[in-house]
Parts: sequence; structure tokens; C-alpha cells
Amino acid sequence: MAPTYKLYYFDTPGRGEKIRYIFAYAKQDFEDIRITKDLWPEFKKKTPYGQVPVLEIDGKPIAQSFSICRYLARKFNLDGKNELEALECDSMVETLGDLIQKSKKYLTETDPKQKEIEKRKLFEEDVPFFFKKFEDIVSKNGGYTVGSQITWSDFHFANILPEFEKSSPGLLKSYPALNGLIDKVSSLPSIKEWKEKSAQLKKYYVP
Repeated sequence: MAPTYKLYYFDTPGRGEKIRYIFAYAKQDFEDIRITKDLWPEFKKKTPYGQVPVLEIDGKPIAQSFSICRYLARKFNLDGKNELEALECDSMVETLGDLIQKSKKYLTETDPKQKEIEKRKLFEEDVPFFFKKFEDIVSKNGGYTVGSQITWSDFHFANILPEFEKSSPGLLKSYPALNGLIDKVSSLPSIKEWKEKSAQLKKYYVP
């Protein structure tokens, strides 16, 4: 019997969206359960480590979004063609995580003057350094972060890169391969179909 999946996360893309994309691309049924802010304190007590996403597999709760992604990617053949490409997926995702970590100083700064300083550093130094590396890799791979076919790494990049664009409009125009990757993922028939139906498919957590 096939396992049953229940994904618990907030009603936002965040750390849960790449998991939703994997399920959608694999055409695997799952319950997409969203947690509202008012019910989060209560639900938090039920999670393994006080955080989400949590994926229940046949009733067993599993935490950590990247661990969940790696498990599902292996199961649905989204971790590359071989072990080396699976390693490359991890490397790409973790390197993007380094950039995300660097962005937190800007995102969490409350002093307006210091926030502007952090923003300049992020978008004049950190982002160009990492985006240029990513651009070269995706261009060399013919439009993919790893190898020559869709992997879960592509889903992660397609969800995260537009967040940098929000803080610096027009940013991705300088990186056509990365921009193309985002369009490629968004244009996948299974992803488009899921996005169109997601509002009807999602459920809200009820205690």
C-alpha cells in the first residue's frame, strides 16, 4: 500500500513550497494542511521540535524541510541521475543557504540607516558574488542547477531567487539563466496545474 502524506506548514510559500512542488511534479497525492497564526502556538506543541514544516508519513511526523526534500527527491527521482548529481543538489541548495544567511542582517535590521548599509552590502557584494556563480552553473547546464534535468534543487532556487528580486526590483534581468530557470519551473505543466488548484486543495489545521 502506498504511504499517505500530510504536510503541515503556514499558509505561505516559505520553507514548505519546495516540498509542495515535489509532490505536485511527482503527481503524488498529499494533504496540504496550512496553519493559521492564531493556532500556531497550540500546534507548535505537537511538532517534534517546535517548528514547521512537518511531514507526516503514515502518521509518523518528520521535521526539517531539507531532510524531507532529500527523502522525497530520492523517492520520486528528483535528485539527479546518480550519486554525484545528488551531492551537487545538496551543494547548490546549501550554498544558496549561505546567501540566505547573509541576507538576514539586512532583513532583521530595525535601524533605518543601518538597514540601508546592510542592504547595500548585500546587493552590491554578496548577491552579485553568489548570483554570478549560480548563473554560470545554470547556463553551463542548459537551464538547470544540476545536470540536464529537473531536480529538487531547481524547485528550491525557483522559490528563493524571486525573494531577492522583491528587495531589488530588476535584479534578475542581469541573470538571464537564473531568470529562465524560474520561468522553466513555473511553466512545468504539473506545477502550473497545482498552482491553479492549490487554493482549493489546501486545508486549514483544525485542533
